Amino acid sequence: MATVAENLERIRERMSAACSRAGRDPAAVRLVGVTKTVPTDRIREGVEAGLTLLGENYIQEARKKIEALEDLAVSWHFIGHLQTNKARVAAECCDWVHSVDRLRLAVELDRQARKRNRVIPVLLQVNVGDEQSKSGVSPDDLPKLFESVAALTGLSVRGLMTLPPYFENAQEVRPFFRLLRELLERLRGIAPRPGELTELSMGMSNDFEVAVEEGATLVRIGTALFGGRPAISP
Repeated sequence: MATVAENLERIRERMSAACSRAGRDPAAVRLVGVTKTVPTDRIREGVEAGLTLLGENYIQEARKKIEALEDLAVSWHFIGHLQTNKARVAAECCDWVHSVDRLRLAVELDRQARKRNRVIPVLLQVNVGDEQSKSGVSPDDLPKLFESVAALTGLSVRGLMTLPPYFENAQEVRPFFRLLRELLERLRGIAPRPGELTELSMGMSNDFEVAVEEGATLVRIGTALFGGRPAISP
């Protein structure tokens, strides 16, 4: 098994090459290391190699790992589906939430944030592929959700996130990444503070290079970084 540091170096080289092809500054794209089911010692390897952003899919697993790794100078991003009744935990331990997909969740997360005198940076999750199996607001309903969430004082909408349909050929996902970028550009036209809408969280191990070429600012990479995961999550 390759070390996390070796994997990270290869991923950064591929990200840089994708930026070069798109005429982008590599500094404009950040890597979120996805730590779902990854043991804490391997996460530490990644941080020692230079990771500064870590992403978790399950809120209870996130809390345990954040507590176990509290000595690390990292930012924790929650990237999975968040149940409304777990918003309190997210407000307590996560720095960013990528997956705000409905107003009810946003209102509760806002309430929990304000109780803690926090303003949580959030992304709105968009279901660009109209897949029943995936969370996310529809592109048509996105403006209404954005206007409602932007009015909440405990949250700061910073951009959009998506989990597009999976294709073996990463080029086939390009239109979905392009759509998310176009949706963000449209939101800037109605946003009270358009300069805050800077983030596109899109792209994973199998398609992050295409995502970078289409404007991703946050790529969420787990398997290519930490190695394969168990078939069954704990």
